[in-house]
Amino acid sequence: MTQVTWNVYLSGEIHSDWRRQIETGAAQAQLPVRLLAPVTDHAVSDDCGTHIMGPEDKPFWKDRKGASLNAIRVRTMIGRADVVVVRFGDKYRQWNAAFDAGYAAALGKTIITLHDPGLTHALKEVDGAAQAVAQTPEQVVQLLRYAISGELP
Repeated sequence: MTQVTWNVYLSGEIHSDWRRQIETGAAQAQLPVRLLAPVTDHAVSDDCGTHIMGPEDKPFWKDRKGASLNAIRVRTMIGRADVVVVRFGDKYRQWNAAFDAGYAAALGKTIITLHDPGLTHALKEVDGAAQAVAQTPEQVVQLLRYAISGELP
């Protein structure tokens, strides 16, 4: 039987190593996954539009160019994803992650949210659209393992 590779898009906060933890855990569990992600270098993500399409005098238009260019990558990868993992950290508000979750939900994608219990109330609507809510990257790996193989950790 041919093993299917699952595309897993990792959306959300960029200030911790949660993506690396999922990558390591998935590799150790030998999960057939391809991990996709936005550009996680904050400066590159912010400056991509004006770097490629030219400078802007006003911050609004600079941000607009960057956001539009980043959306090409994000929309394409969410569209290809079998599962979208959305991480919310406690240090910054991840409006982009909430937007990604909504976009994924509108496309009918499977969503796993990942956040600390202290954010449960604030994220109740996002969690309500998710098929699973995890508190650690290890739980995400276990959820993926079960979804892919039907095996418990």
